[in-house]
Amino acid sequence: MDNTKKFQEEDELGYRIDILGRNIEVTEPMRAHIWSKMSKIERFHAHIMHIQFTLELHRLEHSCTAVVKFDHIKIKVQANSSDMYASIDETIIKLQGLLSRYKSRIQDHHKRALSAIDMKVNVLQRDDLEDINADIEAYTAKEKVTAFRKPKVIGVETKPLKELTTDEAMMKIELSGDQFLIFRSEEDHKLKVIYRRTDGHYGLIQPE
Repeated sequence: MDNTKKFQEEDELGYRIDILGRNIEVTEPMRAHIWSKMSKIERFHAHIMHIQFTLELHRLEHSCTAVVKFDHIKIKVQANSSDMYASIDETIIKLQGLLSRYKSRIQDHHKRALSAIDMKVNVLQRDDLEDINADIEAYTAKEKVTAFRKPKVIGVETKPLKELTTDEAMMKIELSGDQFLIFRSEEDHKLKVIYRRTDGHYGLIQPE
């Protein structure tokens, strides 16, 4: 059985891969190209739940973004170029590099029984113009009005708060591409936040 056929059969058994287009039509040759490239990657088929490719055309820039979801981990990679096929190839190369780099750590992470609690996240929205203070209405510049708008809670989301080691938290934020990650430290059971710094390193916020 060739790898491409095996990849397609696993998809039919519950493994999902979606290919979406924004401002561009996803053609059958594009789909076939992605399937062909992905079938050559050594995959963690026991843990992968979903892969989504998003192809986007913005003026002359062709962008390809891939998001891979495991049980407890998300990987996000992106590439841009003047050719969509080149962007797809570069995205998959980046994905393959991350999978190879973190293979053993991802597998070890899945073997551990992670404890988690539900964490409520408030979604904020700025007030409508009618609610802005009368003093602010004196400003005619749109950017000044926006700056004085007061945020309000418009919804609440519940997300799992994982208990992780600091190394696991750093791995997850690097793989996901997120700007920050809130987690409960396995070392001292305290709530901590790891975030991306502008210099390319990471910062860790923890209570005293």
